[in-house]
Amino acid sequence: MNLLDATSIGAVSIYALLSTAYKGMQTVYASSADLSSTSDGPTSSQLLPSVDVIIPCYNEDPDTLSACLASIADQNYGGKLRVYVVDDGSANRVAVGPVHNIHARDPRFNFILLPRNVGKRKAQIAAIRRSSGDLVLNVDSDTTLASDVVTKLALKMRDPQIGAAMGQLIASNRNENWLTRLIDMEYWLACNEERAAQARFGAVMCCCGPCAMYRRSALLMVLDQYETQLFRGKLSDFGEDRHLTILMLKAGLRTEYIPDAIAATVVPDRLRPYLRQQLRWARSTFRDTLLSLRLLPSLDRYLTLDVVGQNVGPLLLAVSVVTGIAHLALTDEVPWWTGIMIAAMTLIRCSVAAFRARELRFLGFCLHTPINLFLLLPLKAYALCTLSNSDWLSRNSAATVPSGGGKDVSIRTASVGSRTADASEDAAPSHRPTLLRDFSTVTSSGIGAQE
Repeated sequence: MNLLDATSIGAVSIYALLSTAYKGMQTVYASSADLSSTSDGPTSSQLLPSVDVIIPCYNEDPDTLSACLASIADQNYGGKLRVYVVDDGSANRVAVGPVHNIHARDPRFNFILLPRNVGKRKAQIAAIRRSSGDLVLNVDSDTTLASDVVTKLALKMRDPQIGAAMGQLIASNRNENWLTRLIDMEYWLACNEERAAQARFGAVMCCCGPCAMYRRSALLMVLDQYETQLFRGKLSDFGEDRHLTILMLKAGLRTEYIPDAIAATVVPDRLRPYLRQQLRWARSTFRDTLLSLRLLPSLDRYLTLDVVGQNVGPLLLAVSVVTGIAHLALTDEVPWWTGIMIAAMTLIRCSVAAFRARELRFLGFCLHTPINLFLLLPLKAYALCTLSNSDWLSRNSAATVPSGGGKDVSIRTASVGSRTADASEDAAPSHRPTLLRDFSTVTSSGIGAQE
């Protein structure tokens, strides 16, 4: 046995032991977690918290945006609901204009038009500072919600110790091709294994962007940190969902997962956009893992195993694959042990998922293993070497907000119709749909208005 063979066998064996412990505990905790969305007590509309739904969008397809807004308008929620659609300097405003006009007739809807692209995070903050609901629900513009999502999340958030909660994500275009089917299964595993197990301890590590609700009082405590996140001296503009979740945990609040609050989101249907998305996610995961390490001593020990499994596991797997391939290239001997171990771990994981989901299709998730080994692992290595790169990849880079690092703003508001309305910093949100047209900066006290 040469050094390469020994390294490959050693790395894959340690990976198998770590994965067995990590995934085994994950499955047990995910299966036993109490993830009910409701709690005992009255649910009259007078007692339900007010909810502001914030939907940042950038060059969104009109049909996709229309479906998203329709699903918000159709929410069966007894409490007060307001919606803020933030167009982040899109180039296709003429195309999406009819969609805006349809929902502008609904007094719950407000439209904020930013004259230039400032990035998803600052677009969210512009609406957060203008809105005033007890709870804030962030929704991606390519996501549609089941009619009871706001109700189920809001009922869970009645516990004052909960700072954030997310629903279950599924792929709305799941049946489009083989890739979307794999991504849909990947989402199920991420939600109903990883997040469900973390929720057992009230510490979901990432409340995903397509559908995540936050307590306003907690948001206001961390909003400045969220807006000014730096990495190596550069502002961060992606990974906003993971970073905001970590800030909630740092504030001593719980983060939860509600499996029956279903949100369907559009997933990449081609390999290139999928890999770009995964590269962006990998960078944000690596960045915020460093921040989350400080939290681990205050959390259950399982969360430490979770972080180790998610970050060390892929490293061990990459070492075993690289050394196995090198051994094959140099000796013409197949690294059977490495191959058998990887195949066995894949089959076991997919079989367990198929059993828990009661769906045989999860056996087909075995096809994800070659993608992981030969595309995602190299991509994660590249992400680790390019952490300072803040490009969105799937969208244009956000424009730099001038003067004061984005801390001073003035915004002029106008109604959708022929009438105009001016908002002051302390004014309550208008009950008419409004278009905010002149975006300069965002003050720490809120959104101001000028003639």
